[in-house]
Amino acid sequence: MKENLHLNADRFLGFADVYDNARPKCPEKVKTIILKYLGKSPSVVVDLGCGTGLSTTIWSDVSNKVIGIEPSNDMIKLAREKSFGLDNVEFISAFSDNTGLENNSVDIVTCSQSFHWMNPETTLNEVSRILKKGGVFAVYDCDWPPVCNWEAEFEYNKLFEQVEEIEATHPDVKNSFIKWDKENHLSNIKNSKNFRYVREIVFSNTEICNAQRFIQIALSQGGLQSIIKANIDEINPILLSFKDRIINILGDKEFNIDYCYRMRIGVK
Repeated sequence: MKENLHLNADRFLGFADVYDNARPKCPEKVKTIILKYLGKSPSVVVDLGCGTGLSTTIWSDVSNKVIGIEPSNDMIKLAREKSFGLDNVEFISAFSDNTGLENNSVDIVTCSQSFHWMNPETTLNEVSRILKKGGVFAVYDCDWPPVCNWEAEFEYNKLFEQVEEIEATHPDVKNSFIKWDKENHLSNIKNSKNFRYVREIVFSNTEICNAQRFIQIALSQGGLQSIIKANIDEINPILLSFKDRIINILGDKEFNIDYCYRMRIGVK
């Protein structure tokens, strides 16, 4: 199992810049909701699977200490570079189920777009171990693609249907990672018996986009990147067609997009 988790980390090698520029920033709504459940200012916040720090540094203005945990070397390198000068933020190269942090030392643990890459059983046990009583665990993900234009969304979905078809015919790509179903996040948290209160919350967040960013959002997805890195040529005309269609549909103007989020909360 640990070998699979190393493969999951390797899945994100080589496109940290694309990921960081395209992916959504952590919405302020995330902080508002979690702090409401915590009921006080946190001393320590831990962000598991923090990637390039998009969901980590947002906590630096409300918590005494913020720790990002990330096993991907490319991602954590960029996270450290971006957070230079934030004295209360640090990044640790580790897996979610072996953080090395002390028992009962953390007020908030978050997972932004990352819990499906973690073993839920061992990760939830680790989260329970490091959380203080009354601490909050929050898993949140946005749906792909963001809400913008139905034709652009159609092209996005068509692209990833083709990505799945290519994965199915190339076992070396399909078997290079293990992913857990996001639909089971709530039940996994509940069934762990580590939390006194569990619920799901839905909300949306608006950001500015243009055609190039929309294309980069697609390129930030690990499945597509795995195929590109494996030099599978059949993706090339598909990707070229996708880019042309998106530019044709969205033009050269900026516009609003809405990311639709689902958050699962557990209070220890």
